[in-house]
Amino acid sequence: MPETAVALIQLGAVFFGLGLLGRVAWKFGISPIPLYLVGGLAFGSGGLIPLHGIEEFAHLASEIGVVLLLLLLGLEYSASELTTGLRKSWMAGVLDIVLNAAPGAVAALVLGWGPVGALAMAGVTYISSSGIIAKVLGDLGRLGNRETPVVLSVLVFEDLAMAVYLPVLTAVLAGASFLGGLTSVGIALLTVTVVLVVALRYGRVISAVVDSPDHEVFLLKLLGSALLVAGIASQLQVSAAVGAFLLGIAISGSTAENATRMLEPLRDLFAAMFFVVFGLNTNPASIPPVLGVAGVLAVVTTLTKIATGWWAARRQGIAVMGRARAGVALVARGEFSIVIAGLAVASGHVSDELAALATAYVLLMAIIGPIVARFVEPVAGFLMRGRVAGVR
Repeated sequence: MPETAVALIQLGAVFFGLGLLGRVAWKFGISPIPLYLVGGLAFGSGGLIPLHGIEEFAHLASEIGVVLLLLLLGLEYSASELTTGLRKSWMAGVLDIVLNAAPGAVAALVLGWGPVGALAMAGVTYISSSGIIAKVLGDLGRLGNRETPVVLSVLVFEDLAMAVYLPVLTAVLAGASFLGGLTSVGIALLTVTVVLVVALRYGRVISAVVDSPDHEVFLLKLLGSALLVAGIASQLQVSAAVGAFLLGIAISGSTAENATRMLEPLRDLFAAMFFVVFGLNTNPASIPPVLGVAGVLAVVTTLTKIATGWWAARRQGIAVMGRARAGVALVARGEFSIVIAGLAVASGHVSDELAALATAYVLLMAIIGPIVARFVEPVAGFLMRGRVAGVR
């Protein structure tokens, strides 16, 4: 059979299979990310039926998936919302880093992965999944709750932290010298600052350049500019993902709304390929040895995220039930954790076990997050009634 025919058959089977997995996730009300990872594990190296002939397309599609994930994340915020959120949430953001980055770093050091592995795992356990959290809040009807702005402010801080963290991680993984690392950090900070200033002052101009009344032209200009900016950012070692995120911030108003509506199907398609490719590159046999560590990390970082959200909501004068909802809303990990692990493993400077640990960890957290968010109210209500009864 011709190679092209084989590749088309395999690619069609992958996309159709992803559709079935997404249907299963939708039926049970969970994120499809864990199922996509499992699908990748099943058809990758060491899986049930290894696929061959679609590696180049799958790799490029996964890179586009990361760009679109971060572009749409940036489109959710305006520059003014980011700066306002940063001012309001910086203390909670710092607490978030301390409580949630430390467990990953400690685990990596205990496993003997060294400082580079510790830096990567710190990011894996630190960053919450904005995509999963947004979906859960929408599904549960909590977008208008008083604690939701607190949750979003913490997520904004995390996204800005990633704009600095990813260039640093990239420089370290590339084996850059101390001076080279400082240069990368300086470029990252300068880029973020310039983009925020430009977005605040000239956001309408940037939006007008990208915008078009014709859907086809608009999509071509938007996707072209995203890939162009991501490529330039990658060349500057600022990270393609961060470049796409910053472009999303710079686009505002009705242009951002239209862009989100048009790009969401593309994002879901290519992002699904990203998670599949990560699973394809992870040997399922490597997961059982790290499953215990992943379970411990899942328990610890669930508690530390709840503590972060609780403390942040308490500072805003929110009642106990709202604090509990804010805490559990931050639990889920997903796309960013996999992006970080993918960068680390692809560099060849960390153990392949890191990919296995990150996969197992994200599988657990992407399932635990929506579950605890769904059942927090009855559990918290039961505990509060028990406390009142105990006082009496």
